[in-house]
Amino acid sequence: MIKNLFNVLKKDPYALTGVLIYLFFIIIAIFADLIAPNDPLRILFNSSGLARNIDPGREFLLGTTSNGRDIFSQLVHGSRNALYVGLTAALAVAILGTIVGLISGYFGGWVDNLIMRLADIALGIPFLPFVIVLAAFLGPSSWNVVIAISILLWPNSGRVIRSQVLSLRERAYIESAKVSGCSNLRIIFVHIGPNILPLSFLYGSIAIGWAILTEASISFLGFGPSDVISWGYMLQDAYSSQALSLGAYFWFIPPGVCIVLMVVAGFFISRGYEEILFPRIKN
Repeated sequence: MIKNLFNVLKKDPYALTGVLIYLFFIIIAIFADLIAPNDPLRILFNSSGLARNIDPGREFLLGTTSNGRDIFSQLVHGSRNALYVGLTAALAVAILGTIVGLISGYFGGWVDNLIMRLADIALGIPFLPFVIVLAAFLGPSSWNVVIAISILLWPNSGRVIRSQVLSLRERAYIESAKVSGCSNLRIIFVHIGPNILPLSFLYGSIAIGWAILTEASISFLGFGPSDVISWGYMLQDAYSSQALSLGAYFWFIPPGVCIVLMVVAGFFISRGYEEILFPRIKN
């Protein structure tokens, strides 16, 4: 499997591009304290007083906000929150969808019916309003986005994994495992589980983009934490300060581009995974 992944990265420029984008932002997030020249929440002053609405230059690469904060430092530190939310949500979706799909597909019967009806309910809930309501009840937090994405996106991966398990459980090696006395849990997680992990990775990579886009949307609407710098927070701050009418394009274009790159990277990686899982769709 690992060999196939490297082969896809070599042959598929889209998948390689997606991985390189993620690696770039991961490096930025790890060394954010060294790259960013200022504290992203610190109000800065210069010889003229409050360093507000300063154009990009040597002192401030992307200028400053109307509150005197360094935009470049905010952009760099925003990568940490984006990756934190994206990777955590992706891991939660992959784990929850995998476990649910395995149990539903293997046992079938009333267990399968119950889980699939819960999946139908989750798929029918409007995504963004649900996150807003959750944030209103639990308070603004990045964890709210992770929880909401985990609750509402697991049916997408769970259904596909379930269909794969329905096929795998009829294989001869599964019957042999039952005859040899293996427990149901061992069959599910040892004999069937490894065969559906590529599907889990596929939907996990898709969930990263969803999580980052959702977090940005929530922060832009004002339901995100005020003490955590994120790209959505930067867009909300720019909007409330009328950055567009002031012509401060350096304030809102960079975080918007970063969000687009992270979402597109997840799509590129999922496209590469599809060629592993479904080689017939390859052109």
